[in-house]
Amino acid sequence: MPIFNQSIRRKIVGIALGLIVLMLVTSILSMVMSSQVGVLLDELTNRYIPAYSHLARANIRSLERALALRQMVMTKMESSSDEEAYAARLRDFEALDRKFEEEAETARKLINAIIDDTRTYSDNAALARLDVRIESAVNELRRSLDEGNAKLLKQIEAKDMVQARATLEQLDTLRDQFNRKIDAIRADMLTQVFFSTSQVISRQYQAIIVSGAVTLLAAVVGFAFALLVSSGITRPVRLLLAGTREVEAGRFDKTITVSTQDEIGELAAAFNRMTEQLRHNERVRETFGRYIDPKVVQGLIDRPEVAIDGERRLMTIMFCDMSGFTSMSEGMTPRGLVKVMNHYFTVMSAPVRNNRGIIDKYIGDAIMSYWGPPFIEENEQTLLAGIAAIEMADQVPALQRQLPDLLGIRAMPAPCDLRIGIATGEVLTGSIGSELMMSFTVMGDAVNLASRLEAVNKVYGTRILIAQATAEAIGSRLELREIDRLAVAGQIAPQAIFEVMARAGALTDAQASLRTHYAEALAAYRARRFDAARAAFNAALEAVPGDGPSRTLLGRIAQFEASPPGEGWDGAWRLDSK
Repeated sequence: MPIFNQSIRRKIVGIALGLIVLMLVTSILSMVMSSQVGVLLDELTNRYIPAYSHLARANIRSLERALALRQMVMTKMESSSDEEAYAARLRDFEALDRKFEEEAETARKLINAIIDDTRTYSDNAALARLDVRIESAVNELRRSLDEGNAKLLKQIEAKDMVQARATLEQLDTLRDQFNRKIDAIRADMLTQVFFSTSQVISRQYQAIIVSGAVTLLAAVVGFAFALLVSSGITRPVRLLLAGTREVEAGRFDKTITVSTQDEIGELAAAFNRMTEQLRHNERVRETFGRYIDPKVVQGLIDRPEVAIDGERRLMTIMFCDMSGFTSMSEGMTPRGLVKVMNHYFTVMSAPVRNNRGIIDKYIGDAIMSYWGPPFIEENEQTLLAGIAAIEMADQVPALQRQLPDLLGIRAMPAPCDLRIGIATGEVLTGSIGSELMMSFTVMGDAVNLASRLEAVNKVYGTRILIAQATAEAIGSRLELREIDRLAVAGQIAPQAIFEVMARAGALTDAQASLRTHYAEALAAYRARRFDAARAAFNAALEAVPGDGPSRTLLGRIAQFEASPPGEGWDGAWRLDSK
């Protein structure tokens, strides 16, 4: 079709012009129908309703006229007749008489104007009958009143009050008959007002329906037209996108059929030339020399200078190791060991990734991971690391059951468990390695401390140990227990180390009792009150039999009783080996 051979700009402009034309048609039709409704409203407000009002006022003028006549008679009937007052009453009577005729005549003129207006639909026959009835009623009343009024005036002049009263009663009767006729005419006129009102409402409703139908039709036609034109644009774009994805996947044999002569057609031709050139180039030998976390890849893409220059950041480091790995590996075949390690890494890596951590590397049976900017906010890292450690420890019972089934044996050659060390501190982040092989990693004292704390679990019989800075950042968001003040190998100043026991509020009664007795024992131990410390540690063991830290410190108390610490002992323990 010729329309698809136009440029994209012309296609878009064509769609816009088509929609503008449809909008103008809809607007013009709406204005025409609104003007018709306006004419009907104008007739209703300026003719029907005023005509009805004039008829009502004619009725009122008739009553006022009768009242003026009575006042005039009463003035004449007074013993001391005042001619000036009588003349004034007569003038009022004659003025009301004229007003009465004017109201009736005005109502007739408005009715005739409705009949003569060909722009609106009305019941002209009914209106003509109303006009005739008004004219007949007024003329009849006029004739009767003229005769009666003349007769009444003569009787009043002659002071014949008896006959004047009889004539006045006849005039009241004529007036009542006229009022009943006017009331009937007003009722019929009100029917015509209601009819005109219904016409206005009907036309307005019709205008709304027609406008809505035309708007819907315009929308459907516009959408169909836009869809027709846009399909000619989007179809080659989709083909181009599919070809781009093929190139992105490393397949360069994808070509795109050029079906248009617009800018997209030129782009498709350029794409075909590009893929043809890529097919003649050498294939990519190697995309990456190692696998790294996707978040690290994205971070390096967003800020490549970080990989080159490096940055110092506050991060939380975790080391996780499988206890008993050496003895376990000695009794396995290489294939069985690979299956066990792959399953172990899969299970233990999930909590790290689920809690937005970065797995840095696998070292033998150990996992090194870290949390911190720019991957997460600085105030979240310690809590996420602690939660990940808890979830990893929760996987141990299931892992212990799964490994024998995985190997097809009844029991593992050696029991397996988990040791985790976590430390927080300022580290250097950047790419470390050679020209042939690079690794984006973290280095610093916090890394060394986390590695040492992972190993210290063997000393205290614990699973998860964290450094003092990590514990302070976590606060009360996890259940922690201070274990000892420790200076690991390579450190001079000791610091408190803590065990992560559970999520906040998830301690059992036994664990809560253990933590309380252990804190009392630790305070007594540091104050050299070893008898009190021994009793409190034993109470802790009664709460949780086999508690590793309690047994470890009871062993130290036995050593100190045999060889008491020096005067400068600060209650800290120093490890000389890694």
